[in-house]
Amino acid sequence: MIHGRNKIEQKRGLKGNTELSNVKCSHDYYMNTINSCRQNRLCDSNEELEMKALQALGSVCPVSNIQPMVLPMFDNARLVAGFPLALDTDEQAQDVDILRMLCPNPEASFLIRVKGNSMIDAKIYDGDIIIVDKSNRSPSNHEVAVCELNGEYTIKHVLQKDGRVWLYPANPDYQPIEVKECDDFSVWGVVTYTIHKPRV
Repeated sequence: MIHGRNKIEQKRGLKGNTELSNVKCSHDYYMNTINSCRQNRLCDSNEELEMKALQALGSVCPVSNIQPMVLPMFDNARLVAGFPLALDTDEQAQDVDILRMLCPNPEASFLIRVKGNSMIDAKIYDGDIIIVDKSNRSPSNHEVAVCELNGEYTIKHVLQKDGRVWLYPANPDYQPIEVKECDDFSVWGVVTYTIHKPRV
């Protein structure tokens, strides 16, 4: 399941195979890619320290390191949650580059596998993959941002109240964090999509 500013909840079959039982999960594809990235040099030396600090959030991989993943999408297929309907396997499928669809700005985007559960009410769970656009440093109140606070990284909502900046979790078990004037704070990027398997 993929969540973004516009939710996308579609099953897509592999090219040349329209059996829904053989659908390849993009979550697994990107999870394997992230694991592969951990074995390789991620960035130039000027960014290595930043990448190491980001590892506190979870595994990190630049989108530019990932090979394209093209799947057929049956744009006109009508799938319902009620009674099953036959899927017309002769229907013309449109090839979709999943990476381009999720990352229109791949050179500035990163995949991060999340650790922790402070954002569960924003549908971001431990082990999920988030796609972060580093070129966007101005999140709205409803967006989730990756923030740097005193050399450490966290995933939170960024809100301004009474002239002060607060980092808000999406979990009542966690307290908001006030960003003080003496703090070294910046927005590293904005979460554009969350990828995870369906949950019951």
